[in-house]
Amino acid sequence: MADKYDVIVLGSGPGGYVAAIRCAQLGLKTAIVERELLGGICLNWGCIPTKALLRSAEILHYAQHAKDYGLKIAGKIEADLEAVVKRSRGVAKQLNQGVTHLMKKNKITVHMGEGTLTGPTSLTVKGEKGEEKLSAKHVIVATGARARDLPFAPADGKRVWTYRHAMTPPEMPKKLLVIGSGAIGIEFASFYNDMGCEVTVVEMLDRIVPVEDKDVSAFLEKSLTKQGMTIMTGAGVEDLKVSDKGVKAKINPGSKSGAPGKAVETEFTHCIVAIGIVPNTENVGLEKLVEMDRGFIQIDDYGRTKSKGLWAIGDCTPGPWLAHKASHEGVTTAEAIAKELGNTDVHPHPLDRGNIPGCTYCHPQIASVGMTEAKAKEAGHEVKAGTFPFIGNGKAIALGEADGFVKTVFDAKTGELLGAHMVGAEVTEMIQGFVVGKTLETTEAELMRTVFPHPTISESMHESVLASYGRALHI
Repeated sequence: MADKYDVIVLGSGPGGYVAAIRCAQLGLKTAIVERELLGGICLNWGCIPTKALLRSAEILHYAQHAKDYGLKIAGKIEADLEAVVKRSRGVAKQLNQGVTHLMKKNKITVHMGEGTLTGPTSLTVKGEKGEEKLSAKHVIVATGARARDLPFAPADGKRVWTYRHAMTPPEMPKKLLVIGSGAIGIEFASFYNDMGCEVTVVEMLDRIVPVEDKDVSAFLEKSLTKQGMTIMTGAGVEDLKVSDKGVKAKINPGSKSGAPGKAVETEFTHCIVAIGIVPNTENVGLEKLVEMDRGFIQIDDYGRTKSKGLWAIGDCTPGPWLAHKASHEGVTTAEAIAKELGNTDVHPHPLDRGNIPGCTYCHPQIASVGMTEAKAKEAGHEVKAGTFPFIGNGKAIALGEADGFVKTVFDAKTGELLGAHMVGAEVTEMIQGFVVGKTLETTEAELMRTVFPHPTISESMHESVLASYGRALHI
């Protein structure tokens, strides 16, 4: 006899566990199925523990530059990699325990094991209790994604790493190759560079962090190069030869003009592969139940698949592949299910992908929302764009963090805020101001009339709006 629920969530990452909580809040009998650790990749092996690592690297950076702040620190300042990793794992464990508590608090039944769909609203779970049969009125697939391997050199955890290996390194790399310059690649490049490793980043496209505004990409490349990194854009790794001693990489340096160069073999002690993700949609029983594109489950604006009662959210669906996007989808889908089950008090809203912020926690940080200036022009907008540098901001100078800027992009005819792009200290904490503005469909007029507190770095946000219209005050 199968255990019956209103909703079963397959996967407990930031999409899955949030969906389960919202379902429970709406009075639905809910279960969650997880094969490894509650909290999924984000809490245990992704977003959170990497930020703990980066915080340690940031503190090390400040300690090594204490004299810039009029301070003297006696003795040699160095990193204890084992202790840094231990702290990071401790943070992850604390949050995992937090999710466990939330499941109990919301009376969500947890089934630990490998879940496989046997139909749109039924599945089996193979775990410590043997095989369990579950059924529900609705099932939400939230199985996430994993790192993509190089076809000619799969990660071995010793010399060739994915992000997961890079978080618990068996040793400190001396000379590190990072393949890919998206958020994951750049964050680990920044971490290991601050920790004293010699870092080379190879990006096949013509600039690093290619989804960001080109001005942000250019600024970040200049900053990382100044910090000692080697940045190779328009380049490609043609082969990796792995041995007990290290990695020999055959790198085609390319050229800014697009003409390929002659491949050169270079030796590294370790390599991090950060070339994208693969959705966890195989061996789940989905093949006959949903439509897929490159392995990603195709859904409508509320998470519905083509099979009645079967929904999907998060990294196993089309991007952007971000934890906060998954969580937001989880709430939307939970409310859509509740409405289908007769709850007339909920009003689910579709996700507006144009209002999803992106953050990269390298040093300096980058954050953005909406269209880049180039994308806005491609979309047919007449654009007004303005940039305000941190060197004109009193708080940034006082903090010793005067490198960076805020850029805003507006529609010249309507004043609509189309996009905002930042690079510099704590910008990941500031971007939400523009996200709220975009969600409320603000124009330049409201932003210009908004009073920003002084002294704060956020004043640069106000000044960038003014700069878009030729009215900047402090530069």
